[in-house]
Amino acid sequence: MSREENSRSTLLQRAASGGRLERDEALRLWKETSLHEMGRAAHQLRMRLHPHETVSYVVDRNINYSNVCVCGCRFCAFFRPPGDPEGFVISREDLSEKIQEAVDLGATQILMQGSHHPDLDLAFYLDLLRGIKERFPGIHLHAFSPPEIIHFRHMFGLSVREIVSRLIEAGLDSIPGGGAEILVDRVREEIAPNKCSAEEWLDVMRTAHQLGLKTTATMMFGHVEAIADRLDHLLALRRLQDETGGFTAFIPWTFQPDNTRIPARKTTSTEYLRTLALSRLVLDNIPNLQASWVTMGAKIAQLSLFFGANDFGSTMIEENVVAASGVRFRMSREEIDKHIREAGFAPRKRRMDYTFLE
Repeated sequence: MSREENSRSTLLQRAASGGRLERDEALRLWKETSLHEMGRAAHQLRMRLHPHETVSYVVDRNINYSNVCVCGCRFCAFFRPPGDPEGFVISREDLSEKIQEAVDLGATQILMQGSHHPDLDLAFYLDLLRGIKERFPGIHLHAFSPPEIIHFRHMFGLSVREIVSRLIEAGLDSIPGGGAEILVDRVREEIAPNKCSAEEWLDVMRTAHQLGLKTTATMMFGHVEAIADRLDHLLALRRLQDETGGFTAFIPWTFQPDNTRIPARKTTSTEYLRTLALSRLVLDNIPNLQASWVTMGAKIAQLSLFFGANDFGSTMIEENVVAASGVRFRMSREEIDKHIREAGFAPRKRRMDYTFLE
């Protein structure tokens, strides 16, 4: 083994043992390490963090309360501009029906996100939360991503802290990590120039953590960003996690270009698995890493369990945003259990905070 190979091997082993990677070290591993080497190290770290054969998932439904949006992100095939005949705002009756269907299927959580609607007032969102909690007091409300909250700040003239506090009082239980895309402003200005900045996204999460909420974090990659941008995204999350400890999980997923205004190629399964493994090695302080069967399908999600992931995400009884790009993978609880077992692990239902359910 050459001196350079020995140095790389030592670096990988340090990362697999929980040692912190610096930016240049992580970039070197990306450039010089094979898919299998990266995966093996990430799996070792996963087993160090979770020394058991369990793979968790949550039973939930992803409900979009509206698709009317003034943001106009180039990567989004779901939104409709104000006045579009296909625009909608969900009715209370439809919302209750969707939640009841989810509860009947064993759901413990509702993931609710929408858009940057120009006409809805703060009372709409507060009443939405209160109404859900009154009818379904046991359901966990995982709702309103950071860009939505920044939109609320601009619309209603309140601070992020005041908005999040009011949402908590109305029933909000946690905040999803949507809208992160890539936390590099140069990239964000190219794909979503009207969306919040990277620092605004991070500030919403910081504020939520300070107010006692747990949140998740995401990364949508494979569009206009470079590998260095992905690393800067991961490091921004790691710094905030050092500060607050509020992230329960990280979910990286691949950009789906069909029906969007970004002429990018589809990310290969190999690049997805390498990015997943690198994420596990860099994010030494975020405990859980989710596989993305919604964008990659069941078989690659199974492989993800050997590239750093310890969680299969959610059942996503309903999902519309990725589906709008033409990708329509679906999976029931029984199918998730089956795929996890086939990979050699034991499936366990969980809550948002990663406590297991019997």
